[in-house]
Amino acid sequence: MAGFSIVTLTVLVGLWLYALRRRPGEVSDEQAQRIQNRWVIGGGLILPIASITVLLAFGIPIGHRMLPLPLAEGEPLRIDVTARQWWWDVSYPDSGIRLRDELHIPAGMPVDLHLTSEDVIHAFWVPRLGGKLDMLPGRTNVLRLQADEPGLYHGQCAEFCGTDHAHMKFTVRAHAPGEFDAWLEGATVDE
Repeated sequence: MAGFSIVTLTVLVGLWLYALRRRPGEVSDEQAQRIQNRWVIGGGLILPIASITVLLAFGIPIGHRMLPLPLAEGEPLRIDVTARQWWWDVSYPDSGIRLRDELHIPAGMPVDLHLTSEDVIHAFWVPRLGGKLDMLPGRTNVLRLQADEPGLYHGQCAEFCGTDHAHMKFTVRAHAPGEFDAWLEGATVDE
């Protein structure tokens, strides 16, 4: 998209400079109308339609490649995360576990986070594990996350959401697969 924008800007600046330096000749009213129609149709219809078509032809396949691929076997662990002013409600629907401001995930395995917001726009972001994804009220977005190594990862809201936005932080603890199962059983017992 950046390359396409640079080419478009270069062409437009070139046309603008040409128009500034061009000496107007004697043109009849009929010729002036014909030239005006060419510019309106070419620059106002054909150029935008062609530009949008080219961007979509490249953008749609690239966007589909950004979606999480299906796993070879099984389903990824599902964790529901609801952002609230100014904390994170984390639940594991298969086990009934609910946490506040912390996630526990197995290392080396993909996890699907179903993200939504209770009140305003928030953004879920764990810099060391992946990009950010906006959380919109009334809409659920899915983010696939994977920690390659066990450890503690820090995340935060990356969208200004109000006065306590700077304090809207959370932790992600990636456990070795066996340790995660033990944590899951221990957390279920505690519920």
